[in-house]
Amino acid sequence: MNDRKADIRLGSRPVRLADLASLVRAPAALSVPGDILAGAAAAGRPLGPRTVGTMASSVCLYWAGMALNDYADATVDAVERPQRPVPSGRVPRRTALSLACGLTAAGLGLAALSGGRRGLGVALPLTGLVWAYDLKLKSTKAGPAAMAGARALDVLAGAVATGGAKSGRRGLAPAALVGLHTYTLTALSRHEISGAPARLPAATLGVSAATALAAAGTAPSGPGRHPDARTAAVAAAGALGYLGTYGLAQVKAVREPSGENVRRAVGAGILGLVPLQTALTARGGSPVVAAALGAVHPLARRLARRVSPT
Repeated sequence: MNDRKADIRLGSRPVRLADLASLVRAPAALSVPGDILAGAAAAGRPLGPRTVGTMASSVCLYWAGMALNDYADATVDAVERPQRPVPSGRVPRRTALSLACGLTAAGLGLAALSGGRRGLGVALPLTGLVWAYDLKLKSTKAGPAAMAGARALDVLAGAVATGGAKSGRRGLAPAALVGLHTYTLTALSRHEISGAPARLPAATLGVSAATALAAAGTAPSGPGRHPDARTAAVAAAGALGYLGTYGLAQVKAVREPSGENVRRAVGAGILGLVPLQTALTARGGSPVVAAALGAVHPLARRLARRVSPT
């Protein structure tokens, strides 16, 4: 295939679509719709146009954050990750910023279309946290909390956009578990290059095990829902899938906390959100939807072999 057919013009010169996909870590966006599904299931409305629109909004905001991250980290990446699209020169730095701005606008627009003012009421603080993290908070002590807050808001976006403010309260439990996972993941990600002290992956592994146990709880969190064998089975399968990927990767990092093993644990943790979301969606009383979501995980792992999620 002629490579020019895979080029688009952003700014003064064409940029390959493959490089833009690497810039925004395209496959990692498969970890995003499950946030919305977990929140929407807790609200009792897992499927519908508002759910789909909120998912699209969330993906745009996620990709915006990835592009903004590489814009902000261009100098550091030139030393630590010179193969990334911006420091390698495959994507101009100003193009990364322009893409981040465009995707942010698209994400906010989709949030307004799908959820109205209540959708924007969650999308705006979510956007603020993403931009604050990338531009200022990443290297501070507040960095992991900021990223955890962003992911928690993503889950709440699904609950609020589909069920309203009162339903948003039902999304607090899954939002807290997704936020807790994200906190450990962000803490680990700070050691992808130099490696980590063994106590760090050991601590995050303990939190992940507790998160999996909580997510596997058989009592559905949605309104008017009752436990059943199918719900319990799907929730347990999701929790086991979560520990079987992110958990095992952390075990390897405990044994040898090198930069490579930490980096692999971070990659596993990004995609490991999908089975965690599967368990939480089942707990919300939507085991069929949760089982369909669980099928995304193998696909995401295959795609991650082509485009790194970290």
